[in-house]
Amino acid sequence: MPEAVSAAGVGTMRKKVQSYSDIGVALLMVLIIIMMVVPLPTWLIDILLSMNITLGVVTLLVTFYVKRALDLSIFPTLLLISTLFRLSLNVSTTRLILLYGNAGELINAFGNFVVGGNYVVGIIMFLILVIIQMLVITKGAERVAEVAARFTLDAMPGKQMSIDADLNSGLIDEQGAKQRRQDIQREADFYGAMDGASKFVKGDAIAGLIITTINIIGGLSIGIFMRGMDAATAAGHYSLLTVGDGLVGQIPALLMSTAMGVIVTRAAASSELGPDLINSFTKYPRPLYIASAMLMSMGIIPGLPTVPFVTLSILMGFLGYTVSREANMQAITAEEQAAAAPQAPAGQAGAPAGATAAAPGAPSAEQPKAEPVSPDDVMKLLTVEPMEAEIGYAIIPLIDPAQGGDMLDRIGTIRKQMALEMGIVVPPIRIRDNIQIKPTEYILRVKGAEAGRGELLPDHYLAMNTGGVEEDLIGVPTKEPAFGLPALWISPDLRDKAEAMGYTVVDAPSVLATHLSEVIRKNGAELLTRQEVQKLTDMVKETAPAVISELLASLTLGEIQKVLQNLIREQIPIRDLVTIFEALADYGKMSRSVDFLTERAREALARLISLKIQGPDGVITAFTLSPNWEQKIMAGVDGDLTRGWQLNLDPREVQKMIAAISKAMEELVVKNLPPVLLVHPDVRLIVRRLIEGSITNIFVVSYNEVVHGVQIRTAGMVE
Repeated sequence: MPEAVSAAGVGTMRKKVQSYSDIGVALLMVLIIIMMVVPLPTWLIDILLSMNITLGVVTLLVTFYVKRALDLSIFPTLLLISTLFRLSLNVSTTRLILLYGNAGELINAFGNFVVGGNYVVGIIMFLILVIIQMLVITKGAERVAEVAARFTLDAMPGKQMSIDADLNSGLIDEQGAKQRRQDIQREADFYGAMDGASKFVKGDAIAGLIITTINIIGGLSIGIFMRGMDAATAAGHYSLLTVGDGLVGQIPALLMSTAMGVIVTRAAASSELGPDLINSFTKYPRPLYIASAMLMSMGIIPGLPTVPFVTLSILMGFLGYTVSREANMQAITAEEQAAAAPQAPAGQAGAPAGATAAAPGAPSAEQPKAEPVSPDDVMKLLTVEPMEAEIGYAIIPLIDPAQGGDMLDRIGTIRKQMALEMGIVVPPIRIRDNIQIKPTEYILRVKGAEAGRGELLPDHYLAMNTGGVEEDLIGVPTKEPAFGLPALWISPDLRDKAEAMGYTVVDAPSVLATHLSEVIRKNGAELLTRQEVQKLTDMVKETAPAVISELLASLTLGEIQKVLQNLIREQIPIRDLVTIFEALADYGKMSRSVDFLTERAREALARLISLKIQGPDGVITAFTLSPNWEQKIMAGVDGDLTRGWQLNLDPREVQKMIAAISKAMEELVVKNLPPVLLVHPDVRLIVRRLIEGSITNIFVVSYNEVVHGVQIRTAGMVE
């Protein structure tokens, strides 16, 4: 009971001290300023110097017990305050040394006892401490803090995206995500502050060296010219006091710089420093045996001291034997526990469902088992994103708004453009970093399957020669990812020159946005799910309920979905859903064949199709398929579109037709006209199916799909 009361009293006192801590810090800063201006008595100087050494010792010991740098996030500020406190002590002790030739018992003790009254030895010790602090500890800690700050800032976007991914997948809640974001920001701020705070320690060492030099010169001058001392007496007296003052200041400075080195190098600690050191050096027995043999060999070499090496060799050998024995005992215990675990013979009646025999070395039943994975957690792993983009870490600045990236805004614009242009609602596109691909590479996926891949140089522009440019340009050769055009990655200062030469120049985000748009156009049909079709029918039902009622009486959602997907595959916009649904409702009573319904829906969209294939002058320029080909195709079709069909043609004849169509379409493309092939309505779908695997970006249109009043110019006939 008294112990509980005592603990409660200590806790209460600690809370009171914390409540007035701001006043204490303010008083400390005022005291530091006063120490630089007002002379202090020697007894107070002794107390303050002792406090300075105590602060350095306690800070160093605290760093041994922290597991991560953020556990001591106040360290950069503490480093600044302690450095300022130490410099103010130097000013106060310098004043006492030069005015009275006495700076307290602590400085006298360091000047006489620690260095044996020999100021030459003291100066050498002081210089060695300064060199150790400046060139070894402080310089190393400064470099570690600088690299850690740079890597932490570079890794922030990836960590932020990882947090967003965990939040979206339900692995963490909003509060956990908020805490992790705060930790990432605090970590970046800490290492950035440590990078700057390390300059305080380095400057403190330089200031201590300069102050010591000034004290020695000033002390000699005062002793010889003002107090009538001879040179040897003045040098001995003032040099010892100055060296004592320097040592008293440099020892806590060395402790603080060591603490700084410890805190910035505690990168992947799992426990306190002591257990980590012991576990690291006693985990493997073989290095201990090798060290024992080497020490024994050095002990028997003539001329080298035998006792230290042999003693250490025996110690290392005994330690290696102990570690090896403990590892063997743990392995034997694990095997015994595995053998003692109950086993159910395969096929034995009454054995628990799913019971299996424990393999040697498997965790025993007494050891803590991993948490069972719930079926809901497993089901989450089966989810496939409709669209996702995997990016290398070098492309993250193009995505992250915090680094000036506008790719998320561009994706929003692309989704709006697809809705207006094609009538499809693109689902949210998930973006995540992937360290397994090249830093400058990205992969576009549709329902988990790769649909596109490219490479970006974020700080460069892509220059494409679209024809007519004969001059060469200095750059990195590549291919434009969306269309496969030859291109060059050029530096920003060559952009104006490339445009003047006739190159088409775009920035890296535009390249990615264009590629993403093309992937959506080519795979838009895959993104139209039945759930999306349900949303579309519900939307039309608000304005045309009679159409939806008649439509759903004849066709299912699946059949409607397949018709819409067929239209999207041939780049026919489906924005005019009322017209499409009316056509399906009319002809759905005659046949439920998806091919038949697709052709009827296209004919209902004749005005839209005609507008899409017109040239700049409003005229449709097209090649026609010869009657001979059309008759061959009709003769080779078994069945019809209403009941289903099958094509029986000689593959060699089909290849000839494809080659002839491809040559004809190239003529239209060269003239900057839409590649259009006009065919008989009965063979349109069949011709399209025959050539779609070989020729892309071609409009196969039937005569019924050209609206009345539009002029048609025949470019030729495909023989």
